[in-house]
Amino acid sequence: MSSSTAAPHGVRTLDPPLVQEVSDGVYAYVQPDGTWWINNTGFLVGRSRAAAIDACATEARTRAFLEAVASVTPAPVRTLVNTHHHGDHTHGNSLFGDAVIVAHERTREEVIAEGRPGTSELIRSGAWEPTEWGDLQVAPPFLTYTTGVDLWVDDLRCQVRYTGGPAHSTNDSIVWIPERKVLFAGDLLFNGGTPFLLAGSVAGALEAVAALKDLGAETIVPGHGPVCGPEVIDDVLAYLRFVSDLAADAVRSGTDPLEAARSTDLGAFAGLTDAERLVGNLHRACAELLGTEPGGVIDFARALADMRAYNGGRPLSCLA
Repeated sequence: MSSSTAAPHGVRTLDPPLVQEVSDGVYAYVQPDGTWWINNTGFLVGRSRAAAIDACATEARTRAFLEAVASVTPAPVRTLVNTHHHGDHTHGNSLFGDAVIVAHERTREEVIAEGRPGTSELIRSGAWEPTEWGDLQVAPPFLTYTTGVDLWVDDLRCQVRYTGGPAHSTNDSIVWIPERKVLFAGDLLFNGGTPFLLAGSVAGALEAVAALKDLGAETIVPGHGPVCGPEVIDDVLAYLRFVSDLAADAVRSGTDPLEAARSTDLGAFAGLTDAERLVGNLHRACAELLGTEPGGVIDFARALADMRAYNGGRPLSCLA
C-alpha cells in the first residue's frame, strides 16, 4: 500500500532517467529534473559485484534504478552507500535486498528517527504535493563510520568521507574516486537547482563546499542536476555567500526570513529551480547568526509554511 495518493501534476513532464558512464565502470544515474525528491544516484561495476551510491525517494524510482543497474551488469549490488539521511537518498534502501548499507553513524540515527518512508510528520503536513511513495520499509545503514571508510570495487578505491560537520544535513558524506578524479558529491552540490540548508548549516556548507576544491575533481555527480565539472563548486559557493549576506542584513534590520526573501532580487540565481528554498535557507542562516549551533533544532514546520507562502500558498512541487 502507498502512503499517499498521487495527484495530477499539471502539464510538466520529465525526461526519463539517464545512465551515464562517467569513467570506466563508474556510472551516474541522473533523474531529471532534479527538483524536490528527485535525486541522482550512481553505481560502480566490478567483476563479480556492484556497489551503489544512494537509493531513490519512491518504490517506483528505486526499482527503476535497480533495473538500470541490471541492464549494465548481471553482478548483484552488494554494497549501498548513503550520502546522508534524507528520504530521496534513503527511502528505497529496503529494496536492495542483502546489500550492506554503509553510511555515517548519524545517518543511521536519522533514518531510524524518521520512521517508515513517506510517513514522517513533515511529509504528512502537506508541505509537498501528494506523492506515491510505494511499499517501502525502514532500512537504516548497518555498517557505519565516524570519519570515513574505503570502499573497493575490484582494485578501484573509493574514499567515502564524512564532511566533518553540518552542511546540507548533519551527516553528509562524499564518495571520491581519486584514481579517476570523479566525485559523487551528494547534496553538498546542486547543479541548476537551489541548494537547501534547512536541516544543516549555511556556514558549515560554505566550509564543506570550499573544501571540495582541494580534491581536484574533474567530473562531479551532484546530488541533483546534470553531471558537471568543478565549476559547479564556485556556483554553489556564490549562492551560499548570497544567503549569508542576506541573512546578516535581515538580522541587523529585524526582518523575518519570509519578508527578507520576498523583498530580494534573486539576480544571478533567478534561474535556479525551487526558489522557495531561499526561505528555508534564511531560517537556518538567521538562526545561526542569533546563536543556534550548526545543525541545531529550529522550527521546521514554520520554515516549510513560510516556503509555501513564498510559493504563492501552494504546496511545494513534487514529481517524484
